[in-house]
Amino acid sequence: MYAAKYDGHSDRHERIDFLTSVEKAPSKRKLGAVIGILVAVLVLAAVAAFLIWLFVFKDAEEATISKQLKPSVLVFSGHMKLPDVQYKQQLEDTSSPEFEALAVKLEAVLEENLKKDPLLATYYTKSVVTAFSEGVIAYYWSQFDVPVKDLEVVPELTEELVSETLENGIKEQQRTRSVDQIKISEITATFTDPRMARNPRARECFFRLEAEETASEFSSPGYPSSYPPKSRCQWQIRASATNVISVTFPFFHVEDDCSDDFVSIYDSLSPDDSQAITEKCGHRPPSNPLEVVSSGNIMLINLITDSEAQRPGFQAVYKAIPKLEVSTCGGVLTASSGVFTSPLYPSFYPPAVDCKWTIKVPAGKKVRVKFNLFRMKEPGVDVRVCHKDYVEVMGKKYCGELSSLALTSTTNTLDVTFHSDESYTDKGFSAEYNAYDPGNPCPNMFACASGICIARELKCDGWNDCGDMSDEMKCKCDKDQFNCGNGLCKPKLWVCDRVNDCGDGSDEQSCSCEENEWRCGDGTCMPQDVVCDTRTDCEDGSDEASCKTSPGICSHFSFKCKSGDCVNKVNAECDRVDDCADHSDEAGCNCGTRPYKLNRIVGGQNAELGEWPWQVSLHFMTYGHVCGASIISEKWLLSAAHCFVTSDQANHVASNWQTYSGMQDQYRLDDVQRRSVKRIISHPDYNQMTFDYDIALLELNEPLELTNTIQPVCLPAPSHVFPAGMACTVTGWGALREGGQKAQLLQKASVKIINDSVCNVVTEGQVTSRMLCSGFLTGGIDACQGDSGGPLVCFEESGKWFQAGIVSWGEGCARRNKPGVYTRVTKLREWIKTKTGV
Repeated sequence: MYAAKYDGHSDRHERIDFLTSVEKAPSKRKLGAVIGILVAVLVLAAVAAFLIWLFVFKDAEEATISKQLKPSVLVFSGHMKLPDVQYKQQLEDTSSPEFEALAVKLEAVLEENLKKDPLLATYYTKSVVTAFSEGVIAYYWSQFDVPVKDLEVVPELTEELVSETLENGIKEQQRTRSVDQIKISEITATFTDPRMARNPRARECFFRLEAEETASEFSSPGYPSSYPPKSRCQWQIRASATNVISVTFPFFHVEDDCSDDFVSIYDSLSPDDSQAITEKCGHRPPSNPLEVVSSGNIMLINLITDSEAQRPGFQAVYKAIPKLEVSTCGGVLTASSGVFTSPLYPSFYPPAVDCKWTIKVPAGKKVRVKFNLFRMKEPGVDVRVCHKDYVEVMGKKYCGELSSLALTSTTNTLDVTFHSDESYTDKGFSAEYNAYDPGNPCPNMFACASGICIARELKCDGWNDCGDMSDEMKCKCDKDQFNCGNGLCKPKLWVCDRVNDCGDGSDEQSCSCEENEWRCGDGTCMPQDVVCDTRTDCEDGSDEASCKTSPGICSHFSFKCKSGDCVNKVNAECDRVDDCADHSDEAGCNCGTRPYKLNRIVGGQNAELGEWPWQVSLHFMTYGHVCGASIISEKWLLSAAHCFVTSDQANHVASNWQTYSGMQDQYRLDDVQRRSVKRIISHPDYNQMTFDYDIALLELNEPLELTNTIQPVCLPAPSHVFPAGMACTVTGWGALREGGQKAQLLQKASVKIINDSVCNVVTEGQVTSRMLCSGFLTGGIDACQGDSGGPLVCFEESGKWFQAGIVSWGEGCARRNKPGVYTRVTKLREWIKTKTGV
């Protein structure tokens, strides 16, 4: 035995007795008792834990889940045909006794039949008859409410189940019906957005309109200030039996998210998706108004708003037009050239219309048809099949939205058929045709297989100018061209430039590096396994670019977050994905969008109003338009230094300049914002001889008010990549040709980014790292005098437009092998941020 003293305790000694081996071993009886007690304690603990979970945590867990889930409201709408009911004018008035009596009877029939199915009966809530039309046709909707605990049954509550239950129930009732029962010969049911289930007898934001030959107006609630959130409004419009209804929206501005706010229009008095004409949101410019027409004498318009966004809403004009005017289309066209369009173009074509045009030209000639606008978009339609609305030519159907479509007949006769079904309509098409000599289809030009004529010099230039590659087939490559493995000809300058120009990779094969090696951006070859190994092996860091497994690796390919972290992802900024932990890659992304809904005009060069809302016209003293610029914020514009740094000091005096934003036509100042310039900041390293650092910033005296025609463009991060071959757009009021007059209307041109090595060769080494080339080596399309300082913008998958370049210099305009040279914005992005904070 020994005594021990424990630190921190009293000075009192404690005795420790060591047991002998005999004393250590308990008896078997005692051991069994101990084990029994332990087991009992464990069982009690388990029961207690279960009860605590059951009554505390489980309830809390279920409460949390219940808060996240919401009861489901399902609505099915449709119509019923009542062959034995005599139509009365009073049935159009939802407050009349006649309407009420018939509606109540039909609602009882719907309830009785829907409750015959056990599943439907469990969740059935009510049915409401909303309208009657000639025929007699009754329109209705039925509602089913499913609580959170039963949400798993929602997939079982289908259109088919509701339709079959109603059809079978109606058939059974007809066999055994009494004299006073209503005969129903047809009934339909389709799934409907519950927000559109309105009870017209409640008369909450419900309107009944009669269309006459004289136009009348209606507008959304709160117009022109703003519509209230959570609006559920409905307009029933009727006309006489011999007319159809036309509705035009001179002003249309709804929140640009159709899941929250939208206007839906039906060729029916029920929100039946199979009878939908269109569903629209956003803001439409005056040049592209929404105009719809019904196929019969009824139409239903719904306004649904859920967001808190302050938007004016819409103004609408409606009238009745003769049904014959809508249904008359097609015919025989015998002139040598002409134009034909879908019915009522540029308004939406009506539902349920069929047209056929037969174009006949003199014997020995053929027919060429070119569609200048083609838009037949419809939800859920496979454009390869076109089973709903379509144009059919020579046995092939076309639908969707096409950027180019030109067709050529095999004989002197061509049939063009147009078909629209009962749901969803669109702008349709505008087409021109002409007769041509098949022996010389494109005088002094190259004839594409599609029938399009292009300049001869565009043949075999490496670009798909025809759209069907016919200009790049069967090419005999020139001595300065490379023969791709797929038969295409590409400039030899493009070989081994790290861009797959051929499409089959043949121009990048055998380029100094072996198959198992990686070629760095500077041409250095590295073993393949250096790629994405979390170490920077290439001097430029290209082996770690776009590697999710390379966090913290920083190179000039990396996007640098505000925190200093690097993201190895191509074009990480403003792509709607939070790549930075501090979300800085998605900050300041309220830019690069075009609020107006615009048409895609095939081959159009005049820009539409609001199409390029960042474009600015710079006027110098009394000389009118001199240079272009782009909006990068409410107070700052981006332009070219050579517009201001000249031999004339007056060019650098801010007060000598006026800026015009939101302009399309130089002679029209409607809704154009004029601002004076507070100061001009040209880059200190700008070189008037070489045009290096050709960039300038303009601070405005008064901030711009951002509107649908005035918006900032997105500025790319220094790491942003605009790959060679990418199609971008240059805009401006510059000369339409070399030595020509400046344009009155804003012009646009689609140009392609040219890779740096080619750019350097064709400019004879004059290009610095602050410059990029864009255009076509064959010439023909380019920026020109007066476009200087304007933007070269490129569209990204994120839905944003980024400014890649500033129009800087070039030899002449659109000359062969003389592409336009632009200031490369990515190289000067940090300077812009330092000076403006943008």
